[in-house]
Amino acid sequence: MADARKSTTALVLEAVQDLHAQEQIVTRETLAELTGLKLSVIDDRLGTLADDGAILRVQRGVYVPAPQHPPARPMSKTVMPNGMVKIEIGDEVLTLTPREDRSLANLMAGAAAQAAAIEAGRNTAILAAELSEEVKRLRRQVTALESKIDPSQGQLFGLSQGIENRVANGALFLASV
Repeated sequence: MADARKSTTALVLEAVQDLHAQEQIVTRETLAELTGLKLSVIDDRLGTLADDGAILRVQRGVYVPAPQHPPARPMSKTVMPNGMVKIEIGDEVLTLTPREDRSLANLMAGAAAQAAAIEAGRNTAILAAELSEEVKRLRRQVTALESKIDPSQGQLFGLSQGIENRVANGALFLASV
């Protein structure tokens, strides 16, 4: 069964790639027509391919193959004692004058800014997820504490017998009476 699923998934991916290469709009209906598979099978395979990153949903019901790039090659940059620069990418070597190196740096500045923005966004998303989990944990803890309040001691978190006062920064606090 797993082999059949892999085979139909590969068939759907190949059909998506072929239709896209022919500049055709890729929909579940065109895929069903092309492959002969049922719409329920097409929907399942499209979901799997989208989850795996093999295809992208460009709008509701329209798909394109995800860009496929070869694996990144090792890179290095060496500044020689005479000011020349050697840039090695895989097996290829560029030898640049200092002026060419500066020009290349100017051309790459946009990509460097984009890489920095991507990394900052990634770090922000991680931090937001961590903070969200901490807030959830604290809410559960407060709820547990509220449920343990002894009614004979008054309300710990209640606002019914407090007087609102404003402090210098504009925040409100309650003073008990």
